[in-house]
Amino acid sequence: EPRSAWCCLIWTLVVVAINSLVFLINFLLMFVIFTIVLLPTIVVVYFGFQCHSQVLHSAARYCKSILDDNSSSALIILGFVIMSPLIVVAMAIYCSLARRLHLFMCFQPYSRAVYKGVKWRWYREGGLCGCAKGWNTQVKAWV
Repeated sequence: EPRSAWCCLIWTLVVVAINSLVFLINFLLMFVIFTIVLLPTIVVVYFGFQCHSQVLHSAARYCKSILDDNSSSALIILGFVIMSPLIVVAMAIYCSLARRLHLFMCFQPYSRAVYKGVKWRWYREGGLCGCAKGWNTQVKAWV
């Protein structure tokens, strides 16, 4: 049966809060994974831009003794070249981890706020986000 207007508003806020929390967890997980995987690219491009005379031209000792403009340009190019495969690796790691943790199943539909007597999805499916029920192991996703 449908809820009253005030009850529907309160439950809508609860569902929005749960979905926002799940979104934040997904976003933070993706940020951490991408930061760790893309760290070599970030470091290489940073040192390339820092030591190039046309960009920042740092007065650091390694910029004067080891890296000249040609080697700085090579570092910048190398950093951008290795970025593409590392983005694919980071996305594959995130997708497999999100699938294994069933993160996308934690989102709640807004019908929980509109109708009374509708159980939360994770109770019906066997635990938080359906983790207690068996996952279909025949499904394969290739990135």
